[in-house]
Amino acid sequence: MAEKAKFSSKIGLVAATVGSAIGLGNVWRFPAETQANGGAAFLVVYVLCVLLLGIPVMLAEFSLGRSAGTDAVGAYRRFSKHSPWWLAGALPVLAAYLILSFYMVVAGWTLEYFLQSLSGKLFAGVTAGADASALDGVFKARMQEYVCGSTGPLVNTYVLILLNLGVLLFGVRKGIERLSNVLMPMLFLLLVVFCCVSLSLPKAGEGLRFFFAPDFSKITPGVVVSALGQAFFSLSLGMGILITYAAYYPKQTRLFRTAVTVSLLDMMAAILMGVVIFPAVTSFGLSGAELEGTALVFVTLPEVFARMPGTQVWSALFFLLLLVAALTSTVSIAEVSVSFVQNRFGRSRRAACLIVLLPLFGLSALSALSFGVLSDWKICGQVFFNFLDTLATNIMLPVASILLCLFIGWRRPGVLRGELSNYSESDHRLQRPISFVVKWLAPGLILLVLIAGF
Repeated sequence: MAEKAKFSSKIGLVAATVGSAIGLGNVWRFPAETQANGGAAFLVVYVLCVLLLGIPVMLAEFSLGRSAGTDAVGAYRRFSKHSPWWLAGALPVLAAYLILSFYMVVAGWTLEYFLQSLSGKLFAGVTAGADASALDGVFKARMQEYVCGSTGPLVNTYVLILLNLGVLLFGVRKGIERLSNVLMPMLFLLLVVFCCVSLSLPKAGEGLRFFFAPDFSKITPGVVVSALGQAFFSLSLGMGILITYAAYYPKQTRLFRTAVTVSLLDMMAAILMGVVIFPAVTSFGLSGAELEGTALVFVTLPEVFARMPGTQVWSALFFLLLLVAALTSTVSIAEVSVSFVQNRFGRSRRAACLIVLLPLFGLSALSALSFGVLSDWKICGQVFFNFLDTLATNIMLPVASILLCLFIGWRRPGVLRGELSNYSESDHRLQRPISFVVKWLAPGLILLVLIAGF
């Protein structure tokens, strides 16, 4: 019998949903996108995209999930029986599973760097006064040595899979909700601590000006597309997570208030990360070219920590923060598939968790080894890890979001209207603008992001 669990409190509900949204995309993707797209100008467009587009689409997912009370595939089936619309639910379930398979690997990297920071191995032989190019070379070599290895990436990936399995086996309330109630406050506390440290550095003001003083002449169509893509990515839209979690919401939950709260907290985490990154980078004279994806976290930031007093402490705390973000994200992504297996195949919670997590020991291994012994095995010119990333995040998620908007906006508009007002006699005061965004604006703009991805 499929579980009919509900979140037990408003705080737990919000913490779990925020935990599903806040992840590595906030920590490294947001600063990298901000740097590449004009700093504060990008920030302004990003905030507008979250408020004007992200929240309405989030509400569409919430409405579908809570109204159906089941997994992503079952939600579409419930409102469109005997039609192929169930495929619109199957797409995010598949995308989430593919993302999970390589996200476990990245989460394993954060575990490795956390452990190396605690032991001091990460900074062995490195001095605070070392030449910038020498430090850059040291940390690039260490990242290359680890990522391209075999044993280390596999072991850490497997540890993260087992951690996820342990949390998920406890269920929605005792597993996901309890984990989120502990880790989300910890994550924000660590972010605030790092903000205080970063703001105390010399030349911090220069970094803040870049991040908060917009030059609107830098806003181009490309910046808008990038900001929209970041907004949808950071809110975990199109992955089935929000549909799945909304099925666990009590019927009295105010969806609009929840969507606004989750979006603002997710946006706050990204902005706090910018406050951490940009003052630190400008204070130590590091170039914008170094704020690129993986290199930002595993090369540039260790360079910053190496120049600070208390190197090991700050490095360990930062990678603990990163590990927290990775764990809450992987648990949320895995829950999409666990819920699907429970509801579609009538499996117990324990069986569903094993069915979902155990195959990752093989699939994630392919991603973990794709920079090392499997680096010559390529699909469409990309190693396995990068191929899954491109397929799932650049293609499947935007398509899933477009289908969601078309389904809720055109085929079942009553679902959004009813859930927004909690089925009261009068419509929610923002019903019409939200419906307009879901029906017309969001699908067109998401299509632009999809085209830009090519």
